Parts: sequence; structure tokens; C-alpha cells
Amino acid sequence: MSILKSRLHEKILEHRPRTTRLLKEFGEKVIGEVTVSQAIGGMRGVKSLVTDISYLDPMEGIRYRGYTLPEVFEKLPKPPGAEMPYVEALYFMLLTGDIPTEDEMKEVLADFGNRRTIPHYVWDVIDSFPSESHPMAILSAAVMALQRESRFTVCYEKGISKMDYWDSTYEDATNLMSKIPLIGAYIYNKLYKPEAGHRYPDPALDLGGNFAYMMGQEKPYDDVARMYFIIHADHESGNVSAHTAHLVGSALSDVYYSTAAMINGLAGPLHGLANQEVLRWLQGLNEQMGDKTPSTEEMKQYVWDTLNSGQVIPGYGHAVLRKTDPRYTIQRDFCLKNLPDDKLFSLVSKLYEVVPDILREHGKAKNPWPNVDAQSGVVQWFYGITEYDFYTVLFAIGRSVGVLSNLVWDRALGYSLERPKSLTTAMIEDMVGANDK
Repeated sequence: MSILKSRLHEKILEHRPRTTRLLKEFGEKVIGEVTVSQAIGGMRGVKSLVTDISYLDPMEGIRYRGYTLPEVFEKLPKPPGAEMPYVEALYFMLLTGDIPTEDEMKEVLADFGNRRTIPHYVWDVIDSFPSESHPMAILSAAVMALQRESRFTVCYEKGISKMDYWDSTYEDATNLMSKIPLIGAYIYNKLYKPEAGHRYPDPALDLGGNFAYMMGQEKPYDDVARMYFIIHADHESGNVSAHTAHLVGSALSDVYYSTAAMINGLAGPLHGLANQEVLRWLQGLNEQMGDKTPSTEEMKQYVWDTLNSGQVIPGYGHAVLRKTDPRYTIQRDFCLKNLPDDKLFSLVSKLYEVVPDILREHGKAKNPWPNVDAQSGVVQWFYGITEYDFYTVLFAIGRSVGVLSNLVWDRALGYSLERPKSLTTAMIEDMVGANDK
């Protein structure tokens, strides 16, 4: 058994009694309530999901296994000469809660390398799509095609103990995590750079390095990939992509079905497409300014014009956060070091100076600070990834790290089939006295 899998098994055995005790001794304790606005408004804020992988703190941003993002980037081991940590190290940490040592990382990297082989039929599935297809549709289909490789499905059909569901789920999750960046790079080349052909992974490179290599990108895009995948890895369990994967997995659908569902949810314009909208808005600003850097007053006017037209400032605000998103700050620090003179980045910086005060004056934004989307598209654009539609594929690869970690733990702790109760509109009206005369 590998170091990661052995460590995970130890953590599972330690954790199971906690979950069992909560169910048996405290199962009837009330930990929240539901309002009509929550029931009708998408269950926002309803405390009804459990995950130990990540937590979104309003003031500190996302925490992975208790670590803030700055701590994650500081503590996780990095490839030699790299600025950003191994994505594989984050996977280790999300599964176990532990920071891997250098020796542990050597084994994890070797294990990932041994799992990269992708059946030829998956390439055939990708190649069968018309060139006008959306890359997220192709990614979803490619992951679904891999379902025939599911170890969990084979083990389940043979008959295994519920206590062992996690084992084959771990194997499926780690197999998929090692493969999905390669699939994403192949889709990019098929749709946008067919003349480049297919590059096979370099066995000497890590996940982020191989993704950059297969995309035909030079350094430091390998660090861009690592950074992007890590900051998008997880965001609690209630967002559409993470929750969809958990919901589908609760039916004991394997990780391929569940991850494909995650990808489909992420593809919606209210979830994974936000960074595209930011980039389009910035380019509209750049065009209106005649490709010159606007003054502070010109920038303020553009922001006010956007708000007064009934639009929002894309990339600003957050449902939970009440400070600048640490994911924004990490990307900003990277940009200050690697692309300080880039035109679009200069616009992002200028917006950071003026937007929060304007939004506070406007009075309708609970959080006037930038979120992750305000910066991420600009970074990709600078390095030549100018195809908007592909940005969500990058998001999906990153989100897979957290989703797959959660699915392993869902099986380890025996979480039940998710089945909330519904009410009719008439029932709610009666309950709140809406029909009283």
C-alpha cells in the first residue's frame, strides 16, 4: 500500500468513531433552521452538508484542512526551482490533513506517473466531437468514457463491505486526478491548436509541469497551472460543482459519474464562467479608453456608468467573503512579479484602487472587494490562453482535486443517500399565514 493510501486509511479509522458518535448520541440535536427565503432562494446558507476538506471563512477566505491559502502556498513542497507547490501535494493534504514530506512526495509523484496512461478509446471519443463543440462538453464525455475503468463498480458488483468502499473509490479518484489534466490539454490542442498535434506526458514532470508541457507552454506557465489548480481546488461543499458531485456520489455512483456531473454544473454561466465576463468587461474598458491607461477619474466614471446602467462590476463581491479574496491576492502577487507592465493587469490594479470605495458609496454590495475571478482570466490571457471557453476546463481540473478528495471521504464515512424533503408553494403559504385574511 502506498504512503498516501496508508496514511489515508489511518485517518479514516481515526475519524469514523466521531461520525458514528454524532449520529447515535446527538442525531436529534438542531444545528440550524430554514427560512422561506432559503427554501425558495436556492438553500443559500442552510447548514446541511458536512466536509472536513475545506471551510469558507468570511474574513480569511477558503481554508484547506484548516490552513489558509497563504499557509497552503507556504507550507506545501514545491518542485525544484518552482514558485508554486505541487498539485499532488495538495491532493495528499486534502485527503489526510497532513503536509507531505519530500520523501512522501517522491512516492506520490511516482504513483501519479504510473496512473497517467489513458485508454486509446478516450482519445477517440474526444476526436469524434466536432471542432465547434464546447470544451466542457468534451471534457464531461471523456470522463464518462473512462467510467468503464472504475474499480469501485467492479468491486461493488462482486460484493464488498461498506467499510471498504473507500478503497476502490480512492483508486478511481487518484487514477482520474492523474489523467484529467492530460485530457484537458488534449482537448485544448484539438480545438485551438490542431497543428501542434498530441504531446505525451513527460515522466520527469509533475501534474502542473506536464499540463504546461502538453499545452505547449514555456515556464513559468507551469507555475500558473499549479497556482490556478490549487486556488480553485475546493470551496466548501455547497457550491454547484462540489455539491453536484456529492449528490450524485451519494447514490453510490462512482467518481467518473460524479465528476462528470461536477463538470456539467460548473459549465453554467452562474458558476464557472465568471472569469470570462470579467475579461470581456476589461477588454470593453480598454477599447473605450482607446488602448490608453485611464486616469483615476476616467476609471471611476467607467465604473459608475456600469453601475448606473443596472449592471454589476464583474469580479467584485462574494456571497460569503467580507474582505479581499485571498485567491485574488495570490494571483495579484504573481502578476506583480511576472507581468507588472501588462496592459490588462494595469487595468485590474486601477480597478482595485477605485471600485471598493465606489461600491461602498453605491450601497448595494455586501462585499465591495475583488474575488478570484477579477484576476484569473487576465493571467491566462497574458500567457496566450485567449480562448474564453477553455477557462472553465481549467477550473474543472482544479476543482477535481477537492471533489475527488471529498468523494473518497464520503465513502469512508458511509454518508447516506442525499434526499431532502420538498414542500409545495401552497404548503409554505399556509405555514407562514400568507393566505390569512
